[in-house]
Amino acid sequence: MGVVERIVAHAERLTSTERKIAEVLAGEPQTIAFGTVAQVASRAGTSGPSVVRLAVKLGYEGFVDLQADVQSELARQLGPARDRIRQRPPSDLLARVQAAEQDNVLSTLDAINPRMLDESVARLADRRRRVWVLAGEVMSPIGSVLAGQLGQLRDGVAQVGGSEVAVSRALAGLEAEDTLVAVDIRRYERSLVSVVRWAAERGAAVIALTDSPLSPLASAAEHTFFVSARGIGPFDSLTGGIALANTLVTAVAVRLRQSAPARLDAIEAAWTATGALVAEPGGTNPPPGAERIANDEEVEAAG
Repeated sequence: MGVVERIVAHAERLTSTERKIAEVLAGEPQTIAFGTVAQVASRAGTSGPSVVRLAVKLGYEGFVDLQADVQSELARQLGPARDRIRQRPPSDLLARVQAAEQDNVLSTLDAINPRMLDESVARLADRRRRVWVLAGEVMSPIGSVLAGQLGQLRDGVAQVGGSEVAVSRALAGLEAEDTLVAVDIRRYERSLVSVVRWAAERGAAVIALTDSPLSPLASAAEHTFFVSARGIGPFDSLTGGIALANTLVTAVAVRLRQSAPARLDAIEAAWTATGALVAEPGGTNPPPGAERIANDEEVEAAG
């Protein structure tokens, strides 16, 4: 488990003083990696013993152990792709990637708060409220999966993106009862953070899919889900985020099992009428989503 993942796991137990230290830990890893306890304490506006206590709470033997882990992560994970591509590739590449991706999925799903999931899904399934999905460029595939599949279950779902001008224009119709799902991880896009804060001030409910309780998205969000994105190569992984999007969509499908089949039937009919999809050789396309969502056994399994 990496340093940021440890912070996520202990987020609800951190005191206000410990959160200040954690902000330095997540936002200024160089200070932790190359500084002393006194320097870290000064940067966080707290005391040396408080820094040591946080290290122990996060599962380290002490500050030195924490510092070594931060140094390792700084070299391996926190650097940009241009730095990571220059590192020596692992000899057991396939095994390392497999382990990392499995861990990303498990860590992401294990971090879900059941109450927060229920409340978020209730908002996403509420057809009286529009849903806007805004993802940073790196995380845009996650936003596409979430918006595309939600849009097949209910109307009033839109993915926004592009320049600041385009995003602002698209969100001009955002209302206080709407929901904005924001998706981004560290090295957060400045314009996305600004839009999220603006939407929250406007009264919209913000659901953040991000990587840390210290993320600027989390500070403006009503509900936050944490994505583990550790990559073996030069780029962050999207696997955990896709798994989280799939979880949200599946939960919404269970809630909308009475109304969603009709919408899926209409979508399937449009695809058939326009010949949008190529049938399997010698047969027909697989059963539409409407048939799967109405299957009682699958609904019970998903629940």
